[in-house]
Amino acid sequence: MLRILSSPKRMCDGVTRRDLLQVGGLSGCGLGLSHLLEREARAQEGEAAGFGRAKNCILIYLYGAPSQLETFDMKPNAPVEIRGTMKPIPSVLPGLDVCEHLPHIARMTDRMTVVRSITHPYPIHGVAFATTGIPAIDVAMELAPNDSRHHPYFGSVLQYLDEHNPQIRRSQVPQNVALPFPFSSQRVGEVNRAGPYASFLGSTYNPTWTEFEGKSAGTVVKTLRDMKVDVPDPYVACESNGYFRFSAAGPQPDLTLDRLDRRRSLLQQFDERRREFDQSRDGATLSRYQQLAFSMLTSPRVTEALDVRREPESTRQLYGMTLFGQACLGARRMIEAGTRLVSVFWDEYGLAGDAWDTHWNHYPRMVDQLLPPFDKGFSGLILDLEQRGLLNDTLVVVLSDHGRTPKLNNAAGGGRDHWSQAYSLAFAGGGIALGRVVGATDKEAGAPIDRPVSPKDLLATMYHLLGYDPHTRIPDRAGQLIPLVPESCGVIPEMLA
Repeated sequence: MLRILSSPKRMCDGVTRRDLLQVGGLSGCGLGLSHLLEREARAQEGEAAGFGRAKNCILIYLYGAPSQLETFDMKPNAPVEIRGTMKPIPSVLPGLDVCEHLPHIARMTDRMTVVRSITHPYPIHGVAFATTGIPAIDVAMELAPNDSRHHPYFGSVLQYLDEHNPQIRRSQVPQNVALPFPFSSQRVGEVNRAGPYASFLGSTYNPTWTEFEGKSAGTVVKTLRDMKVDVPDPYVACESNGYFRFSAAGPQPDLTLDRLDRRRSLLQQFDERRREFDQSRDGATLSRYQQLAFSMLTSPRVTEALDVRREPESTRQLYGMTLFGQACLGARRMIEAGTRLVSVFWDEYGLAGDAWDTHWNHYPRMVDQLLPPFDKGFSGLILDLEQRGLLNDTLVVVLSDHGRTPKLNNAAGGGRDHWSQAYSLAFAGGGIALGRVVGATDKEAGAPIDRPVSPKDLLATMYHLLGYDPHTRIPDRAGQLIPLVPESCGVIPEMLA
């Protein structure tokens, strides 16, 4: 029996939603999961601002963790070993200064909410902790995507809930897409990382990944302990002829539609011999993958959406000719094509310990590799969505693992190490308040002194804006009912419009 549970708030008829949302024997009375989710959504309306305000979501993940002191929480009066060498500049939001290398974002802060007081106890690269309901994380889990303790990725849960929600209009395009390439697949040095996977929901709910077809137009010096290499990196600059395609369904050069139809016929004949298998979860997964592959191969809408070369040159330049910028543009195009959630990962490339993990050469990398592409890509996305009338319906979130140490280390070139006690992230669109700062830190940006916020509170707010009670419960592998986020966490009303 499956039970979908939520917080025990009473409905107008005096029955608690926790009592109501029980699936099993009730299904014979016509009260199935889809009907329960519909009633759950209606019950939430009016309980907090912005419920269901966002129709779509673009989730940007900055792997490795940017420094709060070089983005949205600068401390110019702190000692030099804390404040560093970069200068603050005023943004259009009074009282919010940002780093001098974020001039485009400085002109966009009146469209955003910045949360400066995010905190948790795990200073490791916990992509899974930041993007799933898992209550705790450790290094072994971080390096093991298939660890049975993991919870499903935010996009996977959203896809799962949407498929049972009669209020969500069905689409022929993939609903949980991730760019620019499969996570942790373009680095050298360590095993794959955990995070953006469906866990106990089954692989059918994994994100549908793209591949980037293009070449780097720039290089950057990268350091890992005593290793220093000059790496061509498309996150620094990429050639203008680059585009994206789905990695799971890239067509072979000689695969015509006629041959594809013949393959479909053979598959259909084969499927008739394995009806029992099709009733299992594995069978359902295979069937879904087949349908998804065919739709991606044959749908010009999907192919065209991923081809960012179709955009005017001025629009591409608005985002910046970098892998991150063009992935943000691809995300906007997929949203327009009908995708519900698109994830854009700024991932390690060419070397482990890369992306925003600045243990070494902190300032050269921030200037040459990281801040300018982020500044262009994120600001371009917000401005483009706004100009197209999409920002009000599209929740844009920037997530990461943690922050960086307030005090610079003595590593080669100087660096900041992992720090999860306080960090800053940005949010916009889809029910997010305009021009607001939530929380504050001490004089070193090392600890919250106002409104501490958990990553799980952020996830709860995202679920809320997309129309789901964050305390809805779903069954894990053992059939145990677990909430989307821990019961102690909840929506952050200060973030809501």
